[in-house]
Amino acid sequence: MARLFTGRGHRVHVVGITPPEIAMELGDLPYPTTTLYDDHDGPPPRLGRARDTSMREKAARLTSLFRAARPGAVVIVTQVWAMEWVELADTTGLTVIGMSHESYEYSRKSSRFRRVLEHYENVDRMLVLTREDADLWIGQGLNNTSFMPNPLPFIPAEPSPRTEKAVISIGRLHDQKGIDMLLDTWEEVAPRHPDWTLRIYGSGEDEEALRKQCTGLGLDDSVAWMGRTSDVPGALRGASVFVQSSRGEGFPLALMEAMASAVPCAAFDCAPGVHEIVRDGEDGLLAAPGNTGELARRLDMLMSDKRVRDRMGDAARVNIQRYTTDEIVRRWEELFGFLER
Repeated sequence: MARLFTGRGHRVHVVGITPPEIAMELGDLPYPTTTLYDDHDGPPPRLGRARDTSMREKAARLTSLFRAARPGAVVIVTQVWAMEWVELADTTGLTVIGMSHESYEYSRKSSRFRRVLEHYENVDRMLVLTREDADLWIGQGLNNTSFMPNPLPFIPAEPSPRTEKAVISIGRLHDQKGIDMLLDTWEEVAPRHPDWTLRIYGSGEDEEALRKQCTGLGLDDSVAWMGRTSDVPGALRGASVFVQSSRGEGFPLALMEAMASAVPCAAFDCAPGVHEIVRDGEDGLLAAPGNTGELARRLDMLMSDKRVRDRMGDAARVNIQRYTTDEIVRRWEELFGFLER
């Protein structure tokens, strides 16, 4: 979004609390960046007076940055954790927008739920990813809540031809992504489609356990562990069906990318973001969260009928364009204008 805002003529300054755990090569950025705790500082102290002193020192640095941005600047806080520093800084004359990138129900299961209620209560606008999630937060008393979907970064020039008998999954090998449930689903599907392969893209801390589960289920001949990929469009061009088995999601990018590549999807309806993106029966198929038998039947429907795959895949590529970068930036600028009144 920072690049998109810069491209539209906005002055952007990206501020991080700590360096990323995994360094990313981002090339030459068209905007300045600042990290409050750099490698020399080490991570923020976790407890007591040292933490309070450290936070106030870094908040003073934020105040200097905010002062240079006045008048009329907008501060977008993309994680509630960062709001603890922003609250200590002087935001006089600034518009502050707080964001939560997970579903309401998934947030309820974590410490972030309490933090959102505490730290976003007085921001000018709190943004979540869907209207349904916004209504649930409003029900908790956060009447400043609205919604803003994530953008789809690009539409591939070449859609998938849907000729390979391959189902693919893309995501971290982590409990949230439910790959264990995907393997249970595939155990039911694979015997009916012996000429199909499940390709699992991703890496993570659960990989060893998942591979053991795969072997125990007798699926090694029909499951391919592809590792992480930097070429998601290329992976999707080699797929005829996309499957998502997550326990929780916000506004899943991989699902959007699959639809943009004209790959029909079968997914657990685990969050409002999923059924906001997928129009069940029109451009994809949804199953009740955690119901592996139902997800297997949805996959079966797509794998068994090329006409269904083609119809839903083509519809997905058209429908997903409501989340193009141009459309989402337009909505952001509309929000900026409203909050400036």
